[in-house]
Amino acid sequence: MTELGEGSVPLDPASLQQGWPQPSRPRPIVIFGAGSIVNDAHLPAYRKAGFPVAGLYDPDVEKARAIAARWDVEVFASAEEAAAVEGAIFDLATPPAAHARILAVLPEGAYALIQKPMGADLDAATGILALCRQRKLHAAVNFQLRFAPMMLALQDAIRRGLLGDVVDIDAHLALSTPWSLWPFLKGLPRIEIAMHSIHYLDLVRGLIGDPAGIHAKTMGHPNHHVAQTRTSAILDYGDTIRCTLSIHHDQDFGRMFQVSEFRICGTKGAAYVKLGVNLDYPKGEPDELWIFPAGGDRWIEIPLQGTWFPDAFIGRMANLQRFASGEDETLVGAVDDAWRTMALVEAAYQSSAQPATPVRPLPEAWR
Repeated sequence: MTELGEGSVPLDPASLQQGWPQPSRPRPIVIFGAGSIVNDAHLPAYRKAGFPVAGLYDPDVEKARAIAARWDVEVFASAEEAAAVEGAIFDLATPPAAHARILAVLPEGAYALIQKPMGADLDAATGILALCRQRKLHAAVNFQLRFAPMMLALQDAIRRGLLGDVVDIDAHLALSTPWSLWPFLKGLPRIEIAMHSIHYLDLVRGLIGDPAGIHAKTMGHPNHHVAQTRTSAILDYGDTIRCTLSIHHDQDFGRMFQVSEFRICGTKGAAYVKLGVNLDYPKGEPDELWIFPAGGDRWIEIPLQGTWFPDAFIGRMANLQRFASGEDETLVGAVDDAWRTMALVEAAYQSSAQPATPVRPLPEAWR
């Protein structure tokens, strides 16, 4: 226990929540998709947690067989065969264009995890929400950053009053992202916000709720052909909370001065988070969480018990498993809530497409 001054909130670094309670009887998991995220995060997470994996399906049979052989799981011959596994949790690690047709073949009332984004745009997300309601699917979107050990601990610190009232959130990334790892992105019109910064927008919503609006500009880079790789955004929470995102995926000049961080300031304390997986992805670096607690006189590093990849995927699946068994009352990031994150993403793209307010020129008489 760290002793602090008068008016302080005691901080025991080891007491902050960093994991999600595990299901008592996990159901078998059926994975749709055999991309890099399945190999780098889903399967490592499920093995670490001891969650049973019934098998996987991908229309690219050779890719599916390669990953299945590495992780010693079954390969299904079709989506219908995969969907027929009784009592399964269905994990859609698929591109957004594939979500709806997979959800359509799942058993009515099934439990499913949908890879973000929830469709290519808000119209597609609305269609997926309607489909889930029509077929009574219990579905969540895989916004797993909320479940990363560092972010669970941050949320716990905020709940306990260690920061006071949050008044400032600043996300800053300047790094080099290997977009070639995701070949399905080629030719897509929406990349950076829809595929990457959507995590940060969802996290912010989870921390401080929905903003009134957003000002954003997102753009590509002349050195490659990915639609967008750079974003600046301001989320409007009125005159009390300042919230900004500054994202630059093209800082390809060595590790020095690359950053991947959140800075959260409150009325009484502050927190710093390093998102290590983004640096030298997918190998990554260790995550970090530091807190300057209310009434404290120094920054305190919180020893972390895991990393965003793969541990957040454990927590995300654990919540869905526990919801399916009745052990959790709330499904975090359910499609209804995820739709609101998609609405924020849509607003960001609409803002980026609008012309900026022009700067008034010097009057002619003064030139």
